[in-house]
Amino acid sequence: MTHTIELSDDMKERIDSHCEEGESYEEFLEELLSIYETEGAFLQEGYSE
Repeated sequence: MTHTIELSDDMKERIDSHCEEGESYEEFLEELLSIYETEGAFLQEGYSE
């Protein structure tokens, strides 16, 4: 089963700027989720608690 996610044009452009050549949105999202699951949260450069 597939699902559709609606994105604004700005969000699509942001994702496109981070995808490697030939990388699908699904592959990109899988990588993001893997990082999130491994680290527990996305790290922000320059951020400290």
